[in-house]
Amino acid sequence: MTTSDRSTASRPPLEDESATTYAEWFATLSDPTRVRLLHAVAVAPARAVRVGDLATHLGISQSTCSHHVRRLADVGFVTVDKVGTSSVVAVNPACCTGLPHAADVVMGTLAEVPCCPSDLPSDVTTRAMRTRDLPLVRDIYAQGIATRQATFETDVPDADTLAQRWLPKHRWVAEREGVVVGWAAIAPTSTRACYAGVGETSVYVAETARGRGVGKALVHRQVTEADAGGLWTLQTSIFPENRASIALHHAAGFTTLAVRSRIAQLDGEWRDTVLLERRRPGD
Repeated sequence: MTTSDRSTASRPPLEDESATTYAEWFATLSDPTRVRLLHAVAVAPARAVRVGDLATHLGISQSTCSHHVRRLADVGFVTVDKVGTSSVVAVNPACCTGLPHAADVVMGTLAEVPCCPSDLPSDVTTRAMRTRDLPLVRDIYAQGIATRQATFETDVPDADTLAQRWLPKHRWVAEREGVVVGWAAIAPTSTRACYAGVGETSVYVAETARGRGVGKALVHRQVTEADAGGLWTLQTSIFPENRASIALHHAAGFTTLAVRSRIAQLDGEWRDTVLLERRRPGD
């Protein structure tokens, strides 16, 4: 048996049910109009778009648009709700994790994982977190808690409690014009020696600095320092509604492992999380 034969034989075949589901997804996206439509809904600032507005935006008739929306809804890429007399289309958050996961599964995951995000902002710098940064770090964390899209935590810990969670050599802040506007840190996942190289990552950006590449700069520093510092596995859990964070982590080489359905409650509501993992290149 050749090396390639052994490699193929070591992986179990894709289950028929999964293959059928993925084939339906990919078949639905075989039409360029549906791809354009899904993209238009996904990037819409309002996160929900009327069918009539979608038709106008894409330059197609409303009946054609409605047909393609139904096809996307049938496989779960979008949801459609009635608001008055209008049909309003929104991306199904599970689609944002399920589709990349399906591609990873079919392709056996990426052979060469991306190192880190590219196109880093020139006006953002990162450095090691200092004790005097902790009050600002705590404030930024409080802003993240308030969104209810970043963490299950609802009470803001004091600065010392936060600092004790993280590995001392894997705490970073980002600055713009000399002001701390974000932070990233890695916490150990276990006290057992065998898991010494496994960490759980966190990245938070101040609300006034979001959309400016701060998160990209922080994740770049986080993963490159983790690789150099002996951490072989990074993991994180993200709410599926936080699509920007999921995309940022995918760009840094994280892959989706699972969607953990109804894993815990936040404010009395069951929430899902997406479990992502990044392995150090070569391990």
